[in-house]
Amino acid sequence: MGQIGWRPEIIPSTMEENIGEIFPDKAAESLSLQKASDVASKLQDRGLEPGTIIIGADTVVAAGGKILGKPKDRDDAADMLSMIQGGTHQVYTGVTVMEYLGEEKGFKTATFSERTDVWVYPMTEREISDYIATGEPMDKAGAYGIQGRFGAFIEKIQGDYSNVVGLPIGRLYHEVKKLTGSLSDCCSDEKEKNLHD
Repeated sequence: MGQIGWRPEIIPSTMEENIGEIFPDKAAESLSLQKASDVASKLQDRGLEPGTIIIGADTVVAAGGKILGKPKDRDDAADMLSMIQGGTHQVYTGVTVMEYLGEEKGFKTATFSERTDVWVYPMTEREISDYIATGEPMDKAGAYGIQGRFGAFIEKIQGDYSNVVGLPIGRLYHEVKKLTGSLSDCCSDEKEKNLHD
């Protein structure tokens, strides 16, 4: 967000992630809505200014008809990396944007997802185990971070790079603009404290 001049207050969601959807785009959207709603309820308890924007996002990877979230352990990470190496998979980031309109009106909400196709070079078992040993894959959907050491294995992508990192910033900018009617109202320097992630 800093890339486009937004300086959000980071408030992590503490909800337990529950993927109840079988389609990856809907799963990512559902998780983003759960996270944004969790943070919204916490903020309402401490008082919210009208015009406050809350953004929740979650990324899932889909390969071979299976949704890949964050690996549970190293073996799970190895299974995921073995599944995506040498082929193509999809990255879906679901994003929910909530604008607080005041006590009487509550929240105006928009949820969307973005898809990017990713091609991965073939990897040896040694390359997979060496990558897992870095610890990098353990908190990432699909067990890899395109912006980190795994970049060595990315053959190409089709779609938004920032989506694979975890937040489709260009699409988000325009969705916030569409929801609020004006970016100057929600994201100027004077109002930056009202942008929550």
